[in-house]
Amino acid sequence: MSGKCQICGKEKSSGFMLSHSHIRTKRSWKPNIQKIRALIDGTPQRIKVCTRCLKAGKVKRAI
Repeated sequence: MSGKCQICGKEKSSGFMLSHSHIRTKRSWKPNIQKIRALIDGTPQRIKVCTRCLKAGKVKRAI
């Protein structure tokens, strides 16, 4: 199960945590992915969408 938005393709990114003494350790940022029922070509389907796409109205929710 991937943490990837099926609309915009946003996924986990990685980088470093930087301490005060400049010691770098690996860390990751994950997008806020929600499973929703959306209308895809007129039929309701379950898809994984980031909250930014939901808020922007890029997805039509099925109720």
